[in-house]
Amino acid sequence: MGPHPAVAAIRLAVRRVLHDLLTEHHRTTAALPHAPSHEPPPPPLVLVACSGGADSMALASALAFESPKLGIRAGGVTVDHGLQPGSDLRAAEVVQRLRELGLDPVDSVAVTVGRAGGPEAAARDARYAALDTAAERHGAAAVLLGHTRDDQAETVLLGLARGSGIRSLSGMAAVSGADGRYRRPFLELDRQTARKACMVQSLPVWDDPHNADPAYTRSRLRHEGLPALEKALGKGVVEALARTARLSRDDADALDSWATQAEATVRDATGQLECAKLYALPPAVRRRVLRRAAVAAGAPAGSLFARHLEEVDRLITGWRGQGAINLPGKVVARRQGGRLVIRQG
Repeated sequence: MGPHPAVAAIRLAVRRVLHDLLTEHHRTTAALPHAPSHEPPPPPLVLVACSGGADSMALASALAFESPKLGIRAGGVTVDHGLQPGSDLRAAEVVQRLRELGLDPVDSVAVTVGRAGGPEAAARDARYAALDTAAERHGAAAVLLGHTRDDQAETVLLGLARGSGIRSLSGMAAVSGADGRYRRPFLELDRQTARKACMVQSLPVWDDPHNADPAYTRSRLRHEGLPALEKALGKGVVEALARTARLSRDDADALDSWATQAEATVRDATGQLECAKLYALPPAVRRRVLRRAAVAAGAPAGSLFARHLEEVDRLITGWRGQGAINLPGKVVARRQGGRLVIRQG
């Protein structure tokens, strides 16, 4: 008798990602020069980011089951955000659970959460910084994240509410980060599948009270917004939003590629952006060129919003002699003699 359908589904999702990583590893190592007498390179190490919640515990169990069959080393890391009393003890429990699954190495990393961008964004920034550090310290080929289709739907709705354009609607990528470090095997699986997989395997699960706290935007969306949408529109809203993310990502990637190619054609011999040539570009491509230029000048990508780009765009499409536009990171955009100058103020 085979495993429960929920367990089979999560294992299959992880197996596919591990196969991809192994293929990439073999391709990379084959290209490296090495003498016949040298030892073969060690198998890749894959870490799972685990909070102790159902999604990440299901992911950890699937990684522990699948990795030995492919000759992949598997470890784990949990991040202690220090936002609740006893968080250090909870992190220690997660470490113990991961070790009981057979994962090695396993780390617990304590972080200090700042305030920039609000509590959710600050916690996310601290978490990813800790995961990056752990991956680099252990030389991990990848870090697996337990985001599900439900998380994807919430991300799309949050992007829609911010009015941030098609890139926000594309949600989370299956592969992201430097050199494709972050992999999300569960984006096609719903949250209930992960929870059921934990239940049938008797895996202990910790439910973060922040996930039910209405003080947090994502929590309100999860417990009030999405249920209201499903009540009004019927079942299938989550699947439709996840599908929107996939389609939007394809469109956004194509437009980004177009903008990369177009950027070289709208600069003069000195590298300055020419307003007349920018004006001739389709708006979606032009705004991407402007965004790339602003980021290259020092504007933090995470703080550069659609409203900023719209103001810069008006220097090209609605020129009335207006003054300079101040952008995040002390970057200033101004029109001078038919050129758009974007640089640190």
